[in-house]
Amino acid sequence: MNKSFAASVVLGALMISSAGLTKVVTPTVKLADSEAKFNLETAIPVAFGDWQVDRQIVPLKVDPELERKLNKLYNQTLARTYVNSDGQRIMLSIAYGGDQSEGLGLHKPEVCYVAQGFQIQADATARVDSGYGQLFVKRLMAVAGERNEPITYWITIGDKVIKPGIDQKLTQLRYGLTGVIPDGMLVRVSTLDTDTAAAYRLQDAFVRAMLQSVDARVRARLIGTIDA
Repeated sequence: MNKSFAASVVLGALMISSAGLTKVVTPTVKLADSEAKFNLETAIPVAFGDWQVDRQIVPLKVDPELERKLNKLYNQTLARTYVNSDGQRIMLSIAYGGDQSEGLGLHKPEVCYVAQGFQIQADATARVDSGYGQLFVKRLMAVAGERNEPITYWITIGDKVIKPGIDQKLTQLRYGLTGVIPDGMLVRVSTLDTDTAAAYRLQDAFVRAMLQSVDARVRARLIGTIDA
């Protein structure tokens, strides 16, 4: 029995058992309500290390319908482009949702990029030295015409970085069975480059610099509790 099939069986069993317990345990307590409030706009510095927000980049206007959907899914979003002294640019996107119950989970970049006309030509997992422990991330290569966009992202549910997909569902179910609705964070960085190895090295360095620049409470919201 391969790991993917075994995980699917476990997930199915948990979903059946959770359905039977719905009347007994209905998630009503939001984890976000017990945590200190924060503001992404002020929590993430506009300048840190060798990076600063590129003021020449004008943010695109979001389609009203898309904005409505985002507001339903996320309590806060942040989108910035940073540039360093060598003229290299990193696009940072963070989405925070206070309700990670079934149906309101964070949307994976694989889905969002494809919906915008991109093809995902590479999809892998990796572990990044965050400076505060090994951070589990997904690596993607999104392509649309001549635009090549290497992407690194990770998801936190509650206080843990989780693997998107089955692990994400299992985590939601585990919280649900305790009557708690977890919050979640998706952090994505990307660049425009055909050299994926160089792009990922640059993104990793950017992530380390960003995490070092924020205070411990904000860092805990971004990466949760990870192994040292």
